[in-house]
Amino acid sequence: GIFELGFFKPGLASRWYLGIWYKSISKRTYVWVANRDSPLFNSIGTLRISNNNLVIFGQTDVPVWSTNLTGGDVSSPVVAELLDNGNFVLRDSDNDNPDGVLWQSFDFPTDTLLPEMKLGWDVKTGFNRFICSWKSPDDPSSGDFFFKIETRGFPEIFLWNRDSRLYRSGPWNGIRFSGVPEMQPFDYMVFNFTASKEEVTYSFRVTKKNYYSRLSLSSSGLLQRFTWIETVQNWNLFWYAPKDQCDEYKECGVYSYCDSNTSPVCNCIKGFTPRNPQAWGLRDGSDGCVRKTQLSCEGGDGFVQLKKMKLPDTTASSVDRGIGVKECEQKCLRDCNCTAFANTDIRGGGSGCVIWTDEIFDIRNYAEGG
Repeated sequence: GIFELGFFKPGLASRWYLGIWYKSISKRTYVWVANRDSPLFNSIGTLRISNNNLVIFGQTDVPVWSTNLTGGDVSSPVVAELLDNGNFVLRDSDNDNPDGVLWQSFDFPTDTLLPEMKLGWDVKTGFNRFICSWKSPDDPSSGDFFFKIETRGFPEIFLWNRDSRLYRSGPWNGIRFSGVPEMQPFDYMVFNFTASKEEVTYSFRVTKKNYYSRLSLSSSGLLQRFTWIETVQNWNLFWYAPKDQCDEYKECGVYSYCDSNTSPVCNCIKGFTPRNPQAWGLRDGSDGCVRKTQLSCEGGDGFVQLKKMKLPDTTASSVDRGIGVKECEQKCLRDCNCTAFANTDIRGGGSGCVIWTDEIFDIRNYAEGG
């Protein structure tokens, strides 16, 4: 009795959709929409199982949406079932184990990530699950904003507005995303990030009964985590991003970091100076900074430690989880193209090695965490 599935009409529009919402929550909250980009234009619609597929038919029995499965070895009739976690599955009626699922709504998220739902890649099939905003608060069709995992280098998640990157989560450091210091472990929520040969995925679990939490991407491009507060009958905004100027992707250019408590917010890393002092003076830090003294590359170089930082963009970095921070430092010193290094995992004093061999950018400072 946690979720309901049915047809609904959002706002004042006369378009109808098949969706899933919370049954036990007084404030109607949609978490999934089947036919988001092919609505019914009146209230006459049916959902049927037809040729082992789920199909939505409109007024004249014309299909407007289907699960589009081809054949397969289905020996018995198929059934559709709405599970307690909000996953709508199509399965063989004789097979109710999770591997026997022919199709599931969790593989086709709309704008919301629910507990146990995975965001990211199935490496074997190349299948990618990501969330995409509604076009407007009353229009569930695909909007302009996407939140999806980038697997190149050291994986991290990007928020996109069509083709441009708006915000970066930072890579997973064993406990949380490097760019989300608020992701402290709580007693009722477990975060999980998996990067293996099979998958690169992020998911979360809620361990408390009757506790509801969701991650949603709003039509205006805000990534928001909500938890339901029973006593006030309202969704509490627990966390959101982008939060400030420093969350904006590449706000400060290369070799500089953003700090929302300084003015201007862009600061050159120690040993670097603004590339374009005139623009820098006018509070435009997008040209970044340049090294004051060139590297000798003959053994005389060292490192400066940057603390409480969001790790730089890691899409072009290289990762070796088998070595620690000392070997990592040696590896970086031996390579004249190496610009920085860090642990891949901060737990238990730190382990693993991530190396940047190019300009480093999109770094920010945090008062706490980082």
